[in-house]
Amino acid sequence: MQELLSVISLGSIYLLFALGLSLTWGTIDILNFAHGAIFMFATFTAYLVLGSVQLPILGVVLVGVLVGALLSLLIQVLAFEQILKRARTKRSAEMQILIGGIGIATIPLAIAQRQTKSNPFGLSESSFDVNVWQFGDVRITNVAVLTIVIGIALWAVTALWFRRSKHGLALRSIGVDSEVASLMGINRRQLALVTMAVSGGMAGLAGVLFTYTLGAITPESGDILLIKAFAIVILGGVGSMLGVAFGAFALAAVETWVLLNTSGSWTDAVAFGLIFLVLLVRPSGVFGRKEVRRA
Repeated sequence: MQELLSVISLGSIYLLFALGLSLTWGTIDILNFAHGAIFMFATFTAYLVLGSVQLPILGVVLVGVLVGALLSLLIQVLAFEQILKRARTKRSAEMQILIGGIGIATIPLAIAQRQTKSNPFGLSESSFDVNVWQFGDVRITNVAVLTIVIGIALWAVTALWFRRSKHGLALRSIGVDSEVASLMGINRRQLALVTMAVSGGMAGLAGVLFTYTLGAITPESGDILLIKAFAIVILGGVGSMLGVAFGAFALAAVETWVLLNTSGSWTDAVAFGLIFLVLLVRPSGVFGRKEVRRA
């Protein structure tokens, strides 16, 4: 039971972070490699705010979500939209966005590294205390409970909205064929801005909860999670809400099992080896659908 709770808690963090990446990649075709920097910088901003004002966990979460959403919007308007306007083909636009995201990520990373001198930073100055609850032989923290509840609930709401709402259907149509969707009157730019804001907010939320869970993170923590989120989306299938949940908890389960049964140094190797094996058998991901093109 203790191991299961560890898997669910870690998987919920992965789910919150990877959900935003999957949402933008699977709908508006933006693979945002600055997602990890947004995750880190939203938490770093909350850390700076706590240096002046003591806030409860709700206030810290709001700071993280707002900063993450704002950063993501700025990146979309100032960088990605400009690339899309000037790119000659869709394939070249995707490549330029990928490279642009990597370049943009270095800016908040450099700021955080300069201010912290690359040392870990946390949110211990808030009024929220991390408590451990004991139920028999099972221990769980209040942060883990919050992470699990928020992660699963937010995923369920997003999946339901994506499948049932008018705007969710519009996003899905953009993911299938953006040109036809535009001809049908769907405002791609407006939906793209909303999607990027939601994605950035999820990254900021994941950053705050992850920092409370570990106690502290480093400016480079976002880069490590970004690689794992990329693997999660590929494993589950790009654009699949069920797939991103499967990928997040599958990766968490494999990492936990390897950590408990080995020295821990094999964690990333075994986890990504499993993903590579799945991709050899099913390149579109476990829940991904094969793309069909008709002439």
